[in-house]
Amino acid sequence: MTDDLQAFYGRWATLYDRIARFPGVGTWRAAAADSLALEPGDTVVEMGCGTGANFPYLRERVGTEGRVIGIDLTVGMLAVAARRIAANDWENVHLLRADAAHPPIPGLIEDAGSNLNEVGAVDAVLASFVSGMFAEPGPVIERWCSLLAPGGRICLFDAARSTDQRALPLDLAFRAFVVASTPPTWKIRYDEPPWQPLETRVETAHDAVKRRCTTHSTDRYALGFVRLVRGTVG
Repeated sequence: MTDDLQAFYGRWATLYDRIARFPGVGTWRAAAADSLALEPGDTVVEMGCGTGANFPYLRERVGTEGRVIGIDLTVGMLAVAARRIAANDWENVHLLRADAAHPPIPGLIEDAGSNLNEVGAVDAVLASFVSGMFAEPGPVIERWCSLLAPGGRICLFDAARSTDQRALPLDLAFRAFVVASTPPTWKIRYDEPPWQPLETRVETAHDAVKRRCTTHSTDRYALGFVRLVRGTVG
């Protein structure tokens, strides 16, 4: 991540955190956490954890004996996540500054006490509103799945334009949101509007889950703007 991108996401981290906790969004986050079928004592890794908006849902399901590991590259986002962890005194929620596209495999996450050198080190992987950021999501999904033991679960939770006819009046607002959240935000004309590669990348990532997993399913929320795909590694 370039210094400009670090500055952009760091500058908007607090606002992003507020948006991430808008009324109704928690229902989607709870659905994503439920889809992972977490049990007390499980270890779950969130790729691109941002400000930690999913942490309460994940920690509630793994219990005090489980572990939640959040991976993100943006210092500003991690700072907000760290404050959330400290405010709630979550001793089993840990942060790692790393590139979610290339998570530390092999490697030792000392703070989390988790050795990711071994395949199957974690029970579940979650990524929310992250898949569309990768130029080539397919290999990224494969790396994430390689963390999982047989029976491990993965869930991708993303937003893209809806094909539902009822959503047409909201499509312009969604495009504006994508532009506002894609640096640089000052451009008026694009060779390729940012929502187009976003859609392609999200579809590619979700297709990768379906190919990699022995069982999978998909849900849509908010008139199809929000898409959730879950899968279980055989």
